[in-house]
Amino acid sequence: MQTSIHPTAIVDDSAKIGEGVKIGPYSVIGPDVEIGDGCEIASHVVLNGPTTLGKNNRIYQFSTVGQDTPDKKYQGEDTTLVIGDNNVIREGVTIHRGTVQDRGETSIGNDNLLMAYAHIGHDSVIGNNTILVNNVALAGHVFVRDWAILSGYTLVHQYCTIGEHAFTGMGAGIGKDVPAYVMVAGNPAEAKTINAEGLRRRGFTREEISLINKAYKIVYRRGLTTDEALESLAQLRQESAVIQPWIDSLQNSTRGIVR
Repeated sequence: MQTSIHPTAIVDDSAKIGEGVKIGPYSVIGPDVEIGDGCEIASHVVLNGPTTLGKNNRIYQFSTVGQDTPDKKYQGEDTTLVIGDNNVIREGVTIHRGTVQDRGETSIGNDNLLMAYAHIGHDSVIGNNTILVNNVALAGHVFVRDWAILSGYTLVHQYCTIGEHAFTGMGAGIGKDVPAYVMVAGNPAEAKTINAEGLRRRGFTREEISLINKAYKIVYRRGLTTDEALESLAQLRQESAVIQPWIDSLQNSTRGIVR
């Protein structure tokens, strides 16, 4: 694979560029940036470091990746951004590095689609196979677990977690944690049902989806406290491991869950 860097691009001498990388016109690759093999950087992209990109990522025009956070506590420390493999970062996306007050690192896994003008704040952690639709905005310290889908204009408060296979409706305002499998909508967001269609598409069996729906009713329809719901979920967990993400969502919540 042959690396191709447009003559108008500015690439810092300390940047590490892998094999087969393409860098388009007028893009700026700053110090301490590492770009893995097979990545494509379109025109007018800004990459600041310390930032590491894995293999075969594609970043579209006018995105700013690895920028300093505007958090007022940030004082220029060498915090990082780490991006895995096979991600698609569409037009105008902004991603900030971490802060020393938290993890010191913003992390993005593999096979994610970040659509136009999405924002990922400092110290956030994005899993694998997620979709952030246009204009999604994540405040700092947000966790988005594997296979979650955030619809357009979703806003997520700092320190919130979006669980595995969760789904947010257009314009949802998330101020509390969204448990695994749950579909939420509204501002403030409210739980509506489980993401049954998404689960079917990902190969969950009818029996597994039925158990997940049963767990939803335990948490949201019986009027139980969190401790009481966890006791019932522990019993249901004996039937299938698909209930474990439900349990983890409740046990690990620091902000309480969307109701």
